[in-house]
Amino acid sequence: MRWALFGVSESVVSAGNKQRTHPWPQISTVPSVKSAKQITSKAFTSKLRVKLRVGNEFEGKMYEIVHDADTLSSLVAEQEAAKAARKKYRFVEVISVRPCSG
Repeated sequence: MRWALFGVSESVVSAGNKQRTHPWPQISTVPSVKSAKQITSKAFTSKLRVKLRVGNEFEGKMYEIVHDADTLSSLVAEQEAAKAARKKYRFVEVISVRPCSG
């Protein structure tokens, strides 16, 4: 079976000899060199523009803000925009989610 896997080699020891040698050569490992991080240019990144109506007073003055999200999912873009707006404003209402032109 060894001959089927490794073939016949010159270093095969006869059955009468107690000392055995391996028929395959010693393999040494060389530490790999880490390559520099490759920078790829993005040709086109799709974005969604989310319009929000925000404010800090209940039934008070509301402001419109725009948030650009780098995703194709309108639900993820809406959640991301609302999360960003809640850091500054208390009341957040989503008006629209549309593809960003330009």
